[in-house]
Amino acid sequence: MERKQVNGLSGKLAVAALLTLFVLPMSSAFGQDVATGQAIANVLAALSITATTDLDFGNVYQGVAVTAAKDNSTVGTTAGVFTITGEAAAEISVYMVLPAYLATVSGDDRMTVSFNTTDAAYDNTGNVDPAAFGGGVANVDPNNWTTAPTDVGAGGTSAIFLGGRVTPSVNQAAGPYSGDITVTVAYTGT
Repeated sequence: MERKQVNGLSGKLAVAALLTLFVLPMSSAFGQDVATGQAIANVLAALSITATTDLDFGNVYQGVAVTAAKDNSTVGTTAGVFTITGEAAAEISVYMVLPAYLATVSGDDRMTVSFNTTDAAYDNTGNVDPAAFGGGVANVDPNNWTTAPTDVGAGGTSAIFLGGRVTPSVNQAAGPYSGDITVTVAYTGT
């Protein structure tokens, strides 16, 4: 009889041990949880710039310097206009590469062109008419845009107005002259 009790007790212990092996892992699984989140992003409107109007000094006489105002106030000249479109109110950086001279098509003759510290304006109101400055930064040094805070206007459009001065020599060759103005804009991330 004692032997049966020992076997009965051994059998009960074996069953208890097996139950413990199956129950413990299941009970520890109830102490865990899993969550799934998302990684999201919103790509903003592309930034673009267009040379809308060339900086035009008009007809120039030998030996007579001509200034084209950024607000089109100089008769016979036209301010350069660059139109910027992008994400409304996003901050941008502006960088200009300005010519030191204008050259004939053949490159045989050159005429000095210069830009002073107030020859540019940045209008962030959506206005693209230099004669009707709407707001922004009225006097910008086109050689150093880092001092001018700029953002795309609330409507997603801004404009740069550019003036300058050509100084022909007294024996400047007759004919058309030109030089490239390169403007680069980029989002700053703020």
